[in-house]
Amino acid sequence: MNAEEAARASTEAVAYLPAGFMMAGATYKRGGELGFDGVDFYFAGRGGALGEVEAGVVAAAFVFFNPDTIDKAWERTRSVMSRRQSAEAFVGCLHAWAHKHLPQEVDYARLADLLGRINDAASPAAAPLFAAWKALPEPTDPKALALQRLNVLRELRGAVHGASVLALGLEPLEAVLIKTPFMTELFGWVEPFPEVEARHDQWDQAEVSTNRIMARAYSVLDESELSELVDLSSAAHKGVS
Repeated sequence: MNAEEAARASTEAVAYLPAGFMMAGATYKRGGELGFDGVDFYFAGRGGALGEVEAGVVAAAFVFFNPDTIDKAWERTRSVMSRRQSAEAFVGCLHAWAHKHLPQEVDYARLADLLGRINDAASPAAAPLFAAWKALPEPTDPKALALQRLNVLRELRGAVHGASVLALGLEPLEAVLIKTPFMTELFGWVEPFPEVEARHDQWDQAEVSTNRIMARAYSVLDESELSELVDLSSAAHKGVS
């Protein structure tokens, strides 16, 4: 297995395993306890790693969200707690979710090691959330560490995919409508929506470009390590309870 093949084969685990804690009811229950309203905890927690920045900076980093939605949520959360505290609280939910939902029969120490090497080898160019999340303190527990590093890699992939989408001439809203139309309103977009049927080829090309670029970081691992990464991340993803 080469680096590009591994990037493609691990896409589902990278994209969707960390999303489990972000969408969990327990995460938003914790956010409510801290004083956040609904999904505001997501914006403050994920974006909080960037620090005390303006809403436009967060919107630029999130890529696929309606900037107006981010602006309003960012302002609503300004008085709840500092951005750093928001990020740390969000990461705490990641750790709690990992302990509760990730399967036991996976070598998380090894997975964390492989992910850490990829993240360390990756360029942070045009990937501010990747750089910000990578700089957050890491836990010592292997299961929590593996999921946190997987989320760091998710932020890298998200940035690379965003750049690829834009380079292929797609608008962020168009990409959302093609890939996850059921998430359009959650991303803050409102009707009328553009017709995207004829734009699927550009999205497919952006996905190919994303895997090709991600392969640069994955190439720090040899072929056997790449296969190991795919196997371990897939096992963790498929075994979620």
